[in-house]
Amino acid sequence: MAKSSAPSRERIVAGAADLISRRGLNAASIRELAKHAKAPLGSTYHFFPEGKGQLATEAVQYAGGAVSRILRKELDEGPIAGLRAFLSLWRGIVVESDFRAGCPVLAVSVEEPPAGETPPALTAAAEAFEDWEQLLAEALRKHGADSEQAPGLAALVVASVEGAIAMCRAKRSMQPLDQVAQQLETLIAGALDG
Repeated sequence: MAKSSAPSRERIVAGAADLISRRGLNAASIRELAKHAKAPLGSTYHFFPEGKGQLATEAVQYAGGAVSRILRKELDEGPIAGLRAFLSLWRGIVVESDFRAGCPVLAVSVEEPPAGETPPALTAAAEAFEDWEQLLAEALRKHGADSEQAPGLAALVVASVEGAIAMCRAKRSMQPLDQVAQQLETLIAGALDG
């Protein structure tokens, strides 16, 4: 989060991503999102004239992009290094928040959208998941995994880690993430050897 005393657009977006990761989107009003970011409501509407939907979409894009940057950097060392970075990121968020925060992308994804509508934040969540999967699949292929198997394994990694984060929060234990990490490392190593 930006450390300036004046509310910045990025600080509001980062604050919104954090609050969404804790409460979900439907449980957070624009007023609460602004307050969580320590920004005046007027500044929030100035930067996000379309309101909560615009802010939520940008918060999901911000979170998705942050994870993609970490993955992109760590995947240069290989798929297992990328997996470990992905797991470490989420471990830090869950532990540092005392099991109160998870993934804002997942939080938006599991909430029921209005009937007959696909909100932009949900589209942004789908795009974030797709980006993470593509990055992982490319790294798997680059390091020797079967090109047809790589997309499925990448989807399994993302789905497993996201599910484990939810389980960790519910159980107030990092055990689910540790178990998933061990299994995913074994699968990836097998895919690279085969």
